[in-house]
Amino acid sequence: MDFGIDGKTALVAASSKGLGRAVAEELAAEGVRVILCARGADALEATRASLSDSGAEVTAVAADLSDPSQVGDVLRVGVEAFGPIDILVTNTGGPPPGPFESHTPETWSQAVRQNLDSVLNLSRGVLPAMKERKWGRIINVTSVAVKQPVDGLILSNSIRAAVTGFAKTLANEVAPFGITVNNVMPGFTRTERLDQLAADIAARTGGTVEDAFAAWEGRTPLGRVGEPREFGAVVAFLASARASYVTGSSIAVDGGAIKALL
Repeated sequence: MDFGIDGKTALVAASSKGLGRAVAEELAAEGVRVILCARGADALEATRASLSDSGAEVTAVAADLSDPSQVGDVLRVGVEAFGPIDILVTNTGGPPPGPFESHTPETWSQAVRQNLDSVLNLSRGVLPAMKERKWGRIINVTSVAVKQPVDGLILSNSIRAAVTGFAKTLANEVAPFGITVNNVMPGFTRTERLDQLAADIAARTGGTVEDAFAAWEGRTPLGRVGEPREFGAVVAFLASARASYVTGSSIAVDGGAIKALL
């Protein structure tokens, strides 16, 4: 299938590893010019070099997207390298796990800056050019937690739900300009974040990391955790010209783990 995005420009946040890197790799395979960004400069450079070696047009900017000024820097460098951004994939590391009373007001504020404000600021930065060109894709990486809250992840459950509300409303506002806005909800996927969550569960329960993975696999109808490339493929489709009639949706890539009908 020709996705119709060869030569487009994409900004993929938190793309040095994990889900973000998988998304960047899938888009690059479709001929998209990719702007990578992440906080860790070494991992970011390794990903940039790998994509470049595969023949992709790629640039990278080390930045902390919870800082609005650094969001502006990423957008400026990206536009200078490749021109206006056609595809925005917002993605952030998950906030700390733990129950409500374990989190201070500053922890909440930092999580909001990281997981909500970064989405708002990136979207604000790319929308004018998208509206001018009457074409654009905004795709937010959220979590299955917005439909089925995960115990011990009150920060993620709360803030990613806010992103979902924002995206649904924005989708209606920008639809007349040919811009689609969607969310993709990863389930249990084999990333460093999942390793960290497994370690946290093991520490709290006295079990093992293997026990945590076995529990997740047992709750997933496909009987396994997902691979990042499986998630990246869904995002690439939503970024494509073929997905032009999909907007305002939250799509799960979770092996069937969500029990809700809708």
